[in-house]
Amino acid sequence: MKLTKTLLTLAVAASFSASSMAEIRINGFGNINTGITSTDDSFLGYDDTADFSNESLFALQVSGDIGKNFTATAQVLARGNEDYSPEFEWAYLNYEINDNWSAQAGRLRLPLFSFSDSLDVAYSYHWVTAPSSVYNVPFNNIDGLKIVNTTNLNNWNLNTSLSVGQYKGTILGADNIGQNAVLLSAQLSNMEWTFRGVVGRTTTTLDLTKSGLEEGQFLGNGFNAIEAAGFTELADNLRVDEDSGEFYGVSFMYDNMEYFFGGEATSIRLNNTFANDDDAFYVTAGARFNKWTPSITYERFESNGDVKFADQIAAISASSLPSETAQGLSAIAIGAQMAQLEDYDVVTATLRYDLDAGIALKGDVSKVSHENNDTLDATLLRLGVNFVF
Repeated sequence: MKLTKTLLTLAVAASFSASSMAEIRINGFGNINTGITSTDDSFLGYDDTADFSNESLFALQVSGDIGKNFTATAQVLARGNEDYSPEFEWAYLNYEINDNWSAQAGRLRLPLFSFSDSLDVAYSYHWVTAPSSVYNVPFNNIDGLKIVNTTNLNNWNLNTSLSVGQYKGTILGADNIGQNAVLLSAQLSNMEWTFRGVVGRTTTTLDLTKSGLEEGQFLGNGFNAIEAAGFTELADNLRVDEDSGEFYGVSFMYDNMEYFFGGEATSIRLNNTFANDDDAFYVTAGARFNKWTPSITYERFESNGDVKFADQIAAISASSLPSETAQGLSAIAIGAQMAQLEDYDVVTATLRYDLDAGIALKGDVSKVSHENNDTLDATLLRLGVNFVF
């Protein structure tokens, strides 16, 4: 019912604008995916029971010209893992300043990755979904302003953008709120090569006491208990409360329409908190044989870093607290950090078949291997139908 009402609202708005002589464009896309793992351990939201909603989605996008230089765009997206509850993924106004400069304001997609703009449009790339080790971040959109410049350099095209604003995502079941976010990206491309770099910074707050997950609430209440025991500095260090976060990314891709290869690497830093540093990358290669596109992708994800605030944690054990209490508080401070550590590899073989114009069938097999924990290793089989209209 929510989806019907939202889509009806968009249709009415489009009809009203059309009656005002504006040029209206309506298009959409969708992914219908299913997957199953070889064990009951979850990977990418799948387990040993076939799931048809986890990565499935449907979206409509409406855009219309306002005068000569302005364009309004709204995209409503409904995800299967959220019971197809529709939400405005994009809602922004674009102003074409001149042939080289434009400005956008509203809810925008952050240009974090090579495929950020088409991340949900799986038809636009060769995978069933983009590599999760790199692309699975707790935020993708920003409410704010983006300035874009496009410059031609002989046979190369240089696209740079500056995004500023705030975002909200979810980590451990709690709202991850980023304020004063700034992201600078640059992409250099020609007919075959694409090179890209991005750097960003934000101030992040994460109130785990309001988490919808038991794990998140346990950590939030544990940090409060450390503070109540008199270790205020350690509690403040462990919490994510207006702490600075940094994002770095680089990528390249070669594609001559017969074969392609490329890679992308990212690094996320959240300073002075219980969170560890996350580094990830993938490399991919494939070829096109008429309607068939086989490819292979290798991914690597690693959360690294030693236990932080060791001296402050040691002070708990050296305090006059009862030994059982001291051990419990120390375990919270150390466990909060160790629980975030991950180290795994994923190898994925994918086959795409272009069934018709605007619709593709895909299948892949992924093998995930966890370092020092082979009990979490699993094989994932996925099938998908991706379409645009």
